[in-house]
Amino acid sequence: MRFLQALTIDSSSSVKVRGLTIQNSQQMNFVISRSASVRVSQVLVSAPEDSPNTDGIHITGSTNVVLQDCKIGTGDDCISIVNGSSAIKMKNIYCGPGHGVSIGSLGKDNSTGIVTKVVLDTAFLKETTNGLRIKTWQGGNGYVRGIRFENVRMDDVANPIIIDQFYCDSPKTCQNQTSAVKISEIMYRNVTGTTKSAEAMKFACSDTVPCSNIVLSNINLEKKDGTAETYCNSAQGFGYGIVHPAADCLSSHDKDFSMVDQTEIAQDYVTDETEIAELAESSSEAIVHTEL
Repeated sequence: MRFLQALTIDSSSSVKVRGLTIQNSQQMNFVISRSASVRVSQVLVSAPEDSPNTDGIHITGSTNVVLQDCKIGTGDDCISIVNGSSAIKMKNIYCGPGHGVSIGSLGKDNSTGIVTKVVLDTAFLKETTNGLRIKTWQGGNGYVRGIRFENVRMDDVANPIIIDQFYCDSPKTCQNQTSAVKISEIMYRNVTGTTKSAEAMKFACSDTVPCSNIVLSNINLEKKDGTAETYCNSAQGFGYGIVHPAADCLSSHDKDFSMVDQTEIAQDYVTDETEIAELAESSSEAIVHTEL
């Protein structure tokens, strides 16, 4: 069996990785699999923008993982988190180019996908094809819940905030199916910047297993050459503070948000703008892309 990943941590615990540079991996750059208590800091990942399947850091079946001060430019997801992963914390992340920070894909071929307790705090995404993404296939089962994206700045990002429960990375048209991975308790807080796509926020949820408890707090996404908008399908939630573009399409008629910590939502939260600005300025110079 050929291993095309540059670095894999598998079936391990209490691992620290610091100050590593990975460049031009054939496929996924850095994989954390079936592991616990992994600390990754000051890692630089670089791959060409047009290189397929070159996820920067891919986390699968792992718990208690911290990614901090990482700079990732690649041809696929900067960070991808898939089935069996929980307690994942990401702090001070630069992403671009790439496909953004993704949970999923999950539920392919009617499989079970479970991801819980994920936090992204302080990130800068530059000219990526997606921003903060959750992607699941029709026909799967399981759940994604307890996710928080906060203090994120976008620069000319397509699909800055997206939940896609009709994900179909296949040459064939994907069949409509009623079962789906359940998505709930998703918070977006202090997310600002510019969107390349008209739909700055897209919540394309399953008709039969709607998304619930989506919370938007202090969102400001502008389109440079037009009007940004929000798209919803079978999505329930609410906004708090400034939410632009407006997300009135989120249905909240049932008022069943007991799973969301209302106190946490209501408390004043001061974004460290200097920290995000420094991350953007320093990181854009650090990533040097070379051809394969």
